[in-house]
Amino acid sequence: QVQLVESGGGLVQPGGSLRLSCAASGSIFSINAMGWYRQAPGKEREWVASISSGGTIAYADSVKGRFTISRDNAKRTVYLQMNSLKPEDTAGYYCNVKGTASWGRSFDSWGQGTQVTVSS
Repeated sequence: QVQLVESGGGLVQPGGSLRLSCAASGSIFSINAMGWYRQAPGKEREWVASISSGGTIAYADSVKGRFTISRDNAKRTVYLQMNSLKPEDTAGYYCNVKGTASWGRSFDSWGQGTQVTVSS
């Protein structure tokens, strides 16, 4: 099994910054794409950013220029640095990791979510 543990959410004022982390553990042979999604109350979950095993990065237009995704392959961890936060960034943030388990099957796992609230 693959477990994802997220951390770093919280309450921040508009214009502030937060850094989210998501560490993967368990029966992992390799990790391919790592990404972040978010879901605000009453809305569908939306993709925020992703980074491939080769380092290719993509962002949703709504966060481009403000958020930075990165990964540490040795630690099996993906990060999301969020700057210039806006109230509309308020949501539960979920990491997603895709890869191959040690027994050869592919996996597509989700973190438990961490709440980000942007408010004055």
